[in-house]
Amino acid sequence: MGRSLKYEIPGDDPRVSPDEIASSGFGRLFARARARAGAPRRGAEVDRAGIAGMATLTEMADLTDRPERVDPEAPGDTPPRRLVLEIGFGRGEFLLALAEAAPDTDFVGIEVSWKRALKMARKVARAHLPNVLLTVGRGEEALRDAFAPGSLSALWVNFSDPWPKLRHAERRLVKPSFAALAARALAPGGTLYVATDDVPYAQQIDEVLSAEKGLVNRYAPLAFLPEVPGRMRTGYEAQWRAESRPLHFFAYAAPVDPARGGEGMR
Repeated sequence: MGRSLKYEIPGDDPRVSPDEIASSGFGRLFARARARAGAPRRGAEVDRAGIAGMATLTEMADLTDRPERVDPEAPGDTPPRRLVLEIGFGRGEFLLALAEAAPDTDFVGIEVSWKRALKMARKVARAHLPNVLLTVGRGEEALRDAFAPGSLSALWVNFSDPWPKLRHAERRLVKPSFAALAARALAPGGTLYVATDDVPYAQQIDEVLSAEKGLVNRYAPLAFLPEVPGRMRTGYEAQWRAESRPLHFFAYAAPVDPARGGEGMR
């Protein structure tokens, strides 16, 4: 049963209405997915999957399986839009910065927490970003079920939970099954970016990604970089730096076929 959006989105301003968000100009991709599913685009009452700018994994699959991803009102010769995914957007500042800097690219953010996703929906609405889509779920499941092969220009994983206890190691996001799915989802030249402050997890990331035949280390011969010039810093990253934690930045790309070209190493 749907509830008023002011109860769905925690925060200091409960007066944001569904109509206000739906009319803010963002959510173009989401609106198209909802229209195809026959669901309402507006209303005083919405359920969680019905909030403008958010979609279920099923709707995500419908979107990403169509490689053109262009505005239906755009000229016929408009090139395909790039699609970028961030798994675990947390407070959202990194995803917002990416979307603001590249208005011609579509961005998808996925979180396991409804609370974080709903707070992020408010931030996206207030920033009037038409190129951001949010969904709730697990990263590996999303890559498997919602993204067509070769659909992603970039995939970002920033400081995912390292699950430091040995008995919890299987819960870590970056493992062989994830690496294989990432390689499948990336377009030729598309890049997987991973950051962590946890040394044992960094060792696992290095072993897993270097063993994946569908990915090429962009920082070779180095396994990772301790600093990436010009990289936008998240709040968590600033905290880890203040605590002098060792940072590890990995970048692995899907190989480019010279005869066919690709996204390029960006």
